Amino acid sequence: MDATAATFEQDVIEASATLPVVVDFWAPWCAPCRSLGPILERLEAEYGGRFRLAKVNLDENPELAAAFGVRSIPEVMAFRDGRPVAHFLGAQPEAQVRAFIDRLLPSASELEQRKGGEASLRRALELDPKNDAARLELAEVLIQKQNPEEAERVLDEVQANAALDARRDALRAAAGFARDHGESEQALKAKLAADPDDLEARYALARRYAAAHRYREAMDELLAVVRADKHWRDGEARRQLVNLFTLAADEPELVSDYRRRLATALY
Repeated sequence: MDATAATFEQDVIEASATLPVVVDFWAPWCAPCRSLGPILERLEAEYGGRFRLAKVNLDENPELAAAFGVRSIPEVMAFRDGRPVAHFLGAQPEAQVRAFIDRLLPSASELEQRKGGEASLRRALELDPKNDAARLELAEVLIQKQNPEEAERVLDEVQANAALDARRDALRAAAGFARDHGESEQALKAKLAADPDDLEARYALARRYAAAHRYREAMDELLAVVRADKHWRDGEARRQLVNLFTLAADEPELVSDYRRRLATALY
């Protein structure tokens, strides 16, 4: 398909969330472009929808050249999950273009992972025991199914990785919330009514709320602990607030609001 400045967001950025998009930056006067273009088109047909090809005529869309730093053509840029992940310059033999595309395609494990659900995630890990992204998703499913003990065992197998550490820590906290069978919400509220400075009761109530995904209420209680004593339990309330920011990532306005409140309370 031909992508333009007006359609690039939808045709490339958004589409790359579901499958790789290969963008061919070209121009009609470019001889190497005319030899590379048919190779890409033939491979798109051969791969049967496993990747999408988008062609950008830079004579008609110079702003896209500026946006992506294209200074020489042909340039081929691959997008996954909304961002460029690989590229090459110049006309390449078909074997090299094929190898470039093969590196972009999801593995069998990733394809299973995309199906979601406990069975598919377990199958994804059978296919690739190093797929820690699938391992995190499995842990989340287990927590939702009220099986926090197994979720914790799964999380223990996740290797240190800067891109995944925050989510692993947040899910470990979520498993702890789900496993916590202390005093009831009513009993904890009664304690706080009798003594609003009871930080242990306030912290326990926050965990109760978090286990029920009542994140705003949990954040309120944890923030109250930080305001009362920012060093309480060596910063435990702050750490759990940060974990809740990750767990509530699908509520960006809520997270942004409480990040600001936490910063004000700390500094």
